[in-house]
Amino acid sequence: MGLIRVGRVVLLLCSVLLAACASTPPRHTNNVCHIFDEKDGWYKDAKKAVKRWGGTIGTHMSIIYQESRFVAKAKPPRTRILWVIPGPRKSNAYGYSQAKKDTWKWYKDSTGHWGADRNDFDDAIDFVAWYNHISAKKLGLRSDDAYSLYLAYHEGHGGFKRGTYKRKGWLKNVAAKVSKRAKSYDYQLKKCEDRLNSSWWPF
Repeated sequence: MGLIRVGRVVLLLCSVLLAACASTPPRHTNNVCHIFDEKDGWYKDAKKAVKRWGGTIGTHMSIIYQESRFVAKAKPPRTRILWVIPGPRKSNAYGYSQAKKDTWKWYKDSTGHWGADRNDFDDAIDFVAWYNHISAKKLGLRSDDAYSLYLAYHEGHGGFKRGTYKRKGWLKNVAAKVSKRAKSYDYQLKKCEDRLNSSWWPF
């Protein structure tokens, strides 16, 4: 009985460690090749999202970086009451993509992907690629225009049409950073794509 109990404890600890490793953000977020080397399955998920919805891996990954720094359970910071007391969060955005509940529901209803979770990377990158696809279609944007796609992602399609971002210099600066990172990610990917696509690479 003692050995069985020890075995169960070991299995439980291994499960906890594996879950922790799966949800921790990658260590080297400035290089997409390093991200995909560290996170088994992420390249496959990113490639599948592009195949389904278009765009570029660099664009989708850059938006996720900007929104959550690849933190699975990321949430907006809390507001402060009297500068000290923690108040409610600014929105119900959550997960890798920082999608709000209503937008996530729209995604699930539109795609039939009802079991999707905001803290699962494969679902999150599919959501980002889907939203960018809708933005490109509705707003007439290029699928590789990370700058405009991020503005639409942040402001919503209605806000983008109204040009709400035009009065937000800080947001345009952020969109420029997203665009720069997207181009960098896509350039880096060219150097490791063959290896990631090779038949021996484990997924």
